[in-house]
Amino acid sequence: MSYKFCVSCGTALEESAPFSPQLCNNCGTRHYHNSKPCSGALVVQDGRVLLARRGVEPFKGYWDIPGGFLEAGEHPEVGAIRELAEETGLRIRLNGLLGMYMDRYGSDGAWIINIYYVAEVLGGTLAVMDDVAALEWFALQDLPGEFAFEHQNQVIEDFKQWLENKESNMKKYEVSLNNQDIVQ
Repeated sequence: MSYKFCVSCGTALEESAPFSPQLCNNCGTRHYHNSKPCSGALVVQDGRVLLARRGVEPFKGYWDIPGGFLEAGEHPEVGAIRELAEETGLRIRLNGLLGMYMDRYGSDGAWIINIYYVAEVLGGTLAVMDDVAALEWFALQDLPGEFAFEHQNQVIEDFKQWLENKESNMKKYEVSLNNQDIVQ
């Protein structure tokens, strides 16, 4: 990925090497190509995990772990809770950090870093919302064959390992969506 024009002065920019910032020869502004942060949660209930069928591109129609892009300055924990509420109608509690995974948003899209938590349902009513086409609970042995993003197979494998060490991985959170205070 590279920028065409400087965001500060509008001067055309030269291509840069992969992962290298572009420097504006006119005003000196550096344009970084950072990974975009995303946050989500693998919600568990009665031994099953909640997956969402994507209603938008990229990968429209594929199964996905609920989550999405963080807002500017938003803590990943708050983002996971917000995204789950927006996409599923559920209120959740985060029980632990599962991991962080690199991927691309689409076959040739921007780099993204995905931060996933394990969560449980606190309330709300399960409903297809936002950019989701369907929601379904799956037993781990009955997961769909293909996920929207490559990293999600690793998320599932890490979750299986997480289950083996569940008690040491559990960390309860209370998160306020209004002021982003986190109480552990």
